[in-house]
Amino acid sequence: MATSDARRRRLGAIIDVSAERFRVEMTETADGYTLVGFDGQHYVARIGSLVLIPLTNAYVVAEVTGLQERPDSSVVSSASKSLDDVMHASSRQLTLAPLGTLPFDETHGFSFGVSEFPPLYADVLHVENRDLDRILNVANQEVDIPNTSPPATKLNTLTVGTSVVFSDYDVKVRINEFFGAHSAILGNTGSGKSCTISSFLQEALGKTSLAPAGGSTFVLFDTNGEYRRAVSELPDPIQRTYARIEHAHASALYPADPYDDREQISGFTLPHWLLTLEEWELLLQASDRVQRPILRTALGLTSLFAAESADQLAALRDHILAQCLLFLLMDAENPTAANSRIGGLLNVYELGGMPNSAITSRLSVNYGKFDEHGLNWVQAELKKLWLPDAEIPSYKNHAFRFSDLTTALEMAILYEESHGNRRVRDNCSTLLTRVKSLGMRDEFSFLRGDPPASGGDVVTTEAFIDVVLGINHDSGGPTKHSQIYILDLSTVDDEVVEVVSSVVTRLLFDRLRRSDARNAFPVNLILEEAHRYVPRQNAAASTLDATRIFERVAKEGRKYGLFLMLSSQRPSELSGTVLSQCSNYVVHRIQNPEDLQHIRRMTPFISESVLNRLASLPKQFALVFGTSVSIPTTFKVRTAYPLPQSDDSDVSRYWYQSPEDIKEIPL
Repeated sequence: MATSDARRRRLGAIIDVSAERFRVEMTETADGYTLVGFDGQHYVARIGSLVLIPLTNAYVVAEVTGLQERPDSSVVSSASKSLDDVMHASSRQLTLAPLGTLPFDETHGFSFGVSEFPPLYADVLHVENRDLDRILNVANQEVDIPNTSPPATKLNTLTVGTSVVFSDYDVKVRINEFFGAHSAILGNTGSGKSCTISSFLQEALGKTSLAPAGGSTFVLFDTNGEYRRAVSELPDPIQRTYARIEHAHASALYPADPYDDREQISGFTLPHWLLTLEEWELLLQASDRVQRPILRTALGLTSLFAAESADQLAALRDHILAQCLLFLLMDAENPTAANSRIGGLLNVYELGGMPNSAITSRLSVNYGKFDEHGLNWVQAELKKLWLPDAEIPSYKNHAFRFSDLTTALEMAILYEESHGNRRVRDNCSTLLTRVKSLGMRDEFSFLRGDPPASGGDVVTTEAFIDVVLGINHDSGGPTKHSQIYILDLSTVDDEVVEVVSSVVTRLLFDRLRRSDARNAFPVNLILEEAHRYVPRQNAAASTLDATRIFERVAKEGRKYGLFLMLSSQRPSELSGTVLSQCSNYVVHRIQNPEDLQHIRRMTPFISESVLNRLASLPKQFALVFGTSVSIPTTFKVRTAYPLPQSDDSDVSRYWYQSPEDIKEIPL
């Protein structure tokens, strides 16, 4: 740096040096901890401000952590001196914490850590915006993309707000490091998390003067129904897809929405045949020893009834039915009950080797026993349907009617009983009850859609995920038709949120893992109120341990282009594995001591002084740190427009009105 420039920016000199801190005595030209230069007034002595200390080839970058004013002892001891004299004779001092180094060569950026310490009386300089850009590594943020017509522009950084310390300085995050890694938005309720996410989305997708982010994909689990308004005015060609879980009481649960007339909201359905074995087991809380093997057998049996036209599968189905019927015929204790159960099975499924009526017409019960002649004929005919090397098919996610699962479970239990396990029915009674309950509960209606009649297109995993990813397939190949998929989960409880979030996330993860163009289709998954379904310890009453898939995505998703953005007001309740894999944190006001301690444990590289600011941050202010910014930075979040539907209640407005006016409120 030129000598004249150094003199212009000089604010003081080092008077004390240690490995952890420096002390600076400010120059006499500094008035009230400010430095006035020909280019304006610089507020150099704010907590959190940065200064530069020039060495041989680089600057030491230090943060202001304390302010002191030390009167001259000779002046203070003189009783004749006035207070003005004492203040005039006092020295203003700063306490600095070293952060890293910034080379003089402007082609090199900031690096953490200090290996060479400044000598006593070294000059201390205030920073300017160009220095901040280099320190924060956000210089040259726009890069032209070659071989494009017209010339496009790639954006390397996003402006997320304005600095609290440096007046009128825009705080930026590096796109690759923020959206190309896992991140967490944390803070108390009402501190501005939803507005922060909305602002980030609007800034990333609303650049009308640059090449549009047509290749972006954001999938948002909207547990409070907030974000539809926030993304409603993004410029073309950015498109949005909205879905929500509908059920019998949807008209009462969803009041009139002014945005309903603008864009269609589709009812969300999740075909049950897309669930894996493990997801079925967790959903139905199947126990390890007996229920899980029976459930796996039953799910394998469902494929038999979905493919009756295949001779091999039809023969295997006849074998299983015949074996189950023979077992019932051998029930000498209660032939009447056995005959009723046989009739129930044959009312649902047809035997391929003989008409069902041939069996039911010959079976009769007289005086508590089967008719011997008819019994012998039926047994002989059923034995003809046996297959010597029959094997139960494995579950392969073939489409089946939800009601088939109950019957398949009955058959799986009978099949196990026919092999001598007569206690299996008692052990599986709770499993049967859960399956029947799942088939009747209104909140799970989204999971019970039956496959279309013959000739219709069955929803496959690929087709389902294409909708979520906003991909269309036509004769010209796949095209991107939407960049944001918002799933409204605001009217369902945690049990449903867990099922939907975990299954959709697993399907996304599997799709990206199988993609030939590995890591070329980045997907950002935004988890609103993540503590509800990515808990630190799964609740005992929870049906589905959603944490498993999120922990796997947190550990492996980066390799395939699937990135998590967690939003939570209780970081201490989040999975430690998921939170520890986050590379970036945007932290609003947090006052709960347990949550503050949790953040301290999860982010050991952040100083105590930085974390101490979190309890007193105003609304809309946040601290960002991680790989997307070079140093922890406190900033005011850019105001989102439109805002999400997370406004605070105007209590005084709704309190002080006549009782007659209450009828005007659309409850």
